[in-house]
Amino acid sequence: MMNSSEDNYNYAQFRQDAKAGQVVGITMKQNKEVPTGTMTVELKNEVYKNCNITDVDAAVKEIENKYPNLYKKMVVKPIDRSGDWITTLLPNLLMVGILVFFLIMMMKQNGGGGKMMDFGKSRAKMANPDGPKVTFDDVAGLTEEKEELEEVVDFLKDPKKFIGIGARIPKGVLLVGPPGTGKTLIAKAVAGEANVPFFSISGSDFVEMFVGVGAARVRDLFGEAKKNAPCIIFIDEIDAVARRRGSGLGGGHDEREQTLNQMLVEMDGFGVNEGIIVIAATNRVDILDPAILRPGRFDRKVGVGRPDVKGREDILKIHAKKKPLGDDVDLHEIARTTAGFVGADLENLMNEAAIQAAKNNRGYIVKEDIDKSFIKVGIGTEKKSRVVPESERRITAYHEAGHAILFHVLPDMGPVYTVSIIPTGVGAAGYTMPLPENDNIFNTKNKMLHNIMVSLGGRIAEELIFEDITTGASQDIKQVTQLARSMVTEYGMSDRLGLINYDSGEGDEVFLGKEIGQPRPYGERVATIIDEEVKDIVDDCYKKARAIIEEHMEVLHSCAKLLLEKERINQSEFETLFEGTEA
Repeated sequence: MMNSSEDNYNYAQFRQDAKAGQVVGITMKQNKEVPTGTMTVELKNEVYKNCNITDVDAAVKEIENKYPNLYKKMVVKPIDRSGDWITTLLPNLLMVGILVFFLIMMMKQNGGGGKMMDFGKSRAKMANPDGPKVTFDDVAGLTEEKEELEEVVDFLKDPKKFIGIGARIPKGVLLVGPPGTGKTLIAKAVAGEANVPFFSISGSDFVEMFVGVGAARVRDLFGEAKKNAPCIIFIDEIDAVARRRGSGLGGGHDEREQTLNQMLVEMDGFGVNEGIIVIAATNRVDILDPAILRPGRFDRKVGVGRPDVKGREDILKIHAKKKPLGDDVDLHEIARTTAGFVGADLENLMNEAAIQAAKNNRGYIVKEDIDKSFIKVGIGTEKKSRVVPESERRITAYHEAGHAILFHVLPDMGPVYTVSIIPTGVGAAGYTMPLPENDNIFNTKNKMLHNIMVSLGGRIAEELIFEDITTGASQDIKQVTQLARSMVTEYGMSDRLGLINYDSGEGDEVFLGKEIGQPRPYGERVATIIDEEVKDIVDDCYKKARAIIEEHMEVLHSCAKLLLEKERINQSEFETLFEGTEA
């Protein structure tokens, strides 16, 4: 029950002193950790001794029974709770401190205390009216698109002309096209041509974690636009907020749908010809809510597609204005080799070429810079330092020669522009680059079959020369299978299945939950026929491609030999190999 104290005085010694009549007074103090405590004993010679007590109540009871005289003089002090306020108040102070910290951070994020609760303020940025303006002269390759938007410019410049005759200008213009085709640029050009305020915002800027903030921002945006009318509101990537309602798993009453509902009201709510025109851009028009596409909201859809060869040349001229070019640079040839490139790709190509020229301490861009940049942008950086075994270099040389021969011989394929066995950054051991004669709006059946034959050329060359095959043709085989399956299921190019689309469209489904439980649109018998038709197409193309390569075995060997010697050959060097072999 007793413990020794600091001065080695204990409860047993207290008993001896009390029995001998040496104890004059006792002070008992209980600890917070009951029932422990401390006892101070006053002896006759005014000496004070302290000892620790493990059970204060038991000690007090013992003193009461055995030493009643001392018990009458004993002082029992209550528990000292003077420090309890610290332990009670400290957690509350900590919570208050955290709350104040978050409030300060929110104030800083929103630009000060006055805007602390301005979650509903629009985040749209207004273009500086005194800054540099983008005009239609800065937009190339979009001739028809500019003509269609000139009506919007005319209205913003002279709205009375339209209002006087009772015409209603489109309230909204939806720019639809792949990424990088210039949708944002042409919207800025409309504002620059009309010389009106231009508000730009992204669709994702409307939606927040707080319910109702998106709708409030839409109201604030249109309210600000009315103050600056006539003006243009440009919403980039509108599919982030205007997706079809009621789609996917879960409920439909969420923040995004409330924001969309408010946008629908605002677009069809302000007065006729008030001078506010909404231009939006998206590359996924198929997932937009039908209500936003109806007349009175987005009246017009302007397709901003990939530029043709003339459009690419015009775009290249714009991006080459401030870049000195060498005499050997032919922009028309570059435009031909960049089929499928959009404006952003072409700007990147010219920028990479300028970087390449600067690295070589040259004050102008030459054809070699553009060729290297094209390979870097389109295929991947060449890894000339990579050590490749001679056996693999030989396999790659014959593989690429097989592709190149079919490119050259087949009538629906473009001539060969470059053949290389230098590894690239995308993991390819080499590449064969064609030079298309022109841009095709659609593919013919023969051209698709020729594409399959070209893709099989590398594997066929490996089989003929090495009597073995490698994994190098895996990507070719994947492309062949996808193309042949599309011919059968999407394009109606199968005699056995006829003009019926059997494509399930699973690759285009973007809403989680809609495809769950969706049955396949055909039975097992049709699935078997599809597999058989795909195999028949590939097998037939394989036989024809093999026959062509066997007919040009001399060219195959000479091309592979030249590739092993030079690593990369151009169009003229490759076509020279066919001299004397063609009638």
